[in-house]
Amino acid sequence: MPFKKLAPSNRRLGFAIITMAGLSLALASCETVSQTVQSKEDNLSAAGFVVRPANTPARVAMLKRLPANKFLMRSRGNTVSYVYADPINCNCLYVGTQKAYSQYRQTQAQDRIANRQLLAAQTYADAKWDWSGWGPDFPEFYGPFGAGYGW
Repeated sequence: MPFKKLAPSNRRLGFAIITMAGLSLALASCETVSQTVQSKEDNLSAAGFVVRPANTPARVAMLKRLPANKFLMRSRGNTVSYVYADPINCNCLYVGTQKAYSQYRQTQAQDRIANRQLLAAQTYADAKWDWSGWGPDFPEFYGPFGAGYGW
């Protein structure tokens, strides 16, 4: 079957479709990042961290000196506090006690466990999917030339 050259209008249409698909993928990834940032900010606030905005030139200068998006421990006498600098998204500093930091870490661990359990519990439930084309059930599968080869 010979390859036909596409007319210029068809090439433009194909280019437009590919461009739109690329743009929609790029926009979808941006939305995911903003949702992740918002989730982290919500979790910090829920754990007991207090938001301190960088609303003066001195605070902005101090915020820029801290490593971005990292927890730092600050001890002063018998008091331990944690700070989280976010100079890009909210231009602020989150300050929390040791209890707030522990609560944040515990919540993160619970979220990871819940996500793993959800992933383990999900099954593929498409009635039209034919598993037989992929070989025998996996517990009895011994490789391409093992027992029962040629499925």
